[in-house]
Amino acid sequence: MKKGLINIRIPEVIAVVSVYLVLSFCYHMTLYFNRGGQNDPADTLWDIGDWYFTKGLQYTFMFVATAIVWFVIFRICRSWPLKYRLLLHFLGLPFFILFAKTLFYRICEYLGYWHLDGNAEIWDVYIPGLFYLIQFAVFHAYEHYIINQRRLQYEIELKNSALKSELSAIKAQLNPHFLYNVFNTINASVPKEMEETREMIAELSDLFRYQLKASREDFVTLAEELEFVNKYLKLEQKRFEDRLSIHINVDDSLLSRKIPPMILQPLVENSVKHGISPLVKGGRIDISIHEKENKLCFEISDTGIGVEDKEAIFTLGVGLSNTQKRLQKMYQSTLKVTDNLPSGLKVQFEL
Repeated sequence: MKKGLINIRIPEVIAVVSVYLVLSFCYHMTLYFNRGGQNDPADTLWDIGDWYFTKGLQYTFMFVATAIVWFVIFRICRSWPLKYRLLLHFLGLPFFILFAKTLFYRICEYLGYWHLDGNAEIWDVYIPGLFYLIQFAVFHAYEHYIINQRRLQYEIELKNSALKSELSAIKAQLNPHFLYNVFNTINASVPKEMEETREMIAELSDLFRYQLKASREDFVTLAEELEFVNKYLKLEQKRFEDRLSIHINVDDSLLSRKIPPMILQPLVENSVKHGISPLVKGGRIDISIHEKENKLCFEISDTGIGVEDKEAIFTLGVGLSNTQKRLQKMYQSTLKVTDNLPSGLKVQFEL
């Protein structure tokens, strides 16, 4: 379900309405049996049908008042700290009672129906007030339950992602020297006349070596990460030739900063694979890194075809979705995806 200002499920509405119907019926039956199961002979307006109508009308106004208070506290002010939202009930409670009681009494008087009067009116204050406290206690408890369930689900997803990363790291560490030896063997078998191919194999070997290092270490320097990205892009440029141009803008003073390994490559790969590759004329990828308020600000933009549905970009592969989860877990940061004018896509994040 998409997030919005209302964001309430139909079963939840049905549950609340059902509670009001049940309580209205119980209230009627309590008073009916309290009178010995008899109608008031002096007042024909105490007919069962009329009584149901008046009680239903009263609880309808209570339901409307509840909806108004709920909307203010649980939607308009949902970003407020809980203690301030609870203080709003000091305004919500009198509003709820006065709103329901005043409208109910005026409608009854207008239509000629009976309602409590005199000292008995206190029951139309006490009962709604008690019901208000009970129902909003349930609402807050339900909200806490939903938030807790979402948090647990998010933690499970993070643990699964971490487990997958650990398994991938274990696999990457299986006989790595065998892999490097294979590259060296292939490289040695390539004729000297094919020097460009030899260089590509050597760069590919370096990529695997860095990937293995990334599986073992939590942080690398920005210089190491950019060197890895450069080697990857050089291999891509061999494939695209003059269809792919690269521009990297980063101050030398930032190269020693520590960042998580493999944080840039999935974003750059996405620009190449889904942005530039579909275009016959190719395009350009810009990587810009600067410091702002003691944070490293990253921006990867391309002049590719772009993406209309920005949320769908995280379903293109595990690279982007895992990068998003890593940023959220380690830095409480997120990937910001926007259009790159005049064409293409721009991805930004902070560390």
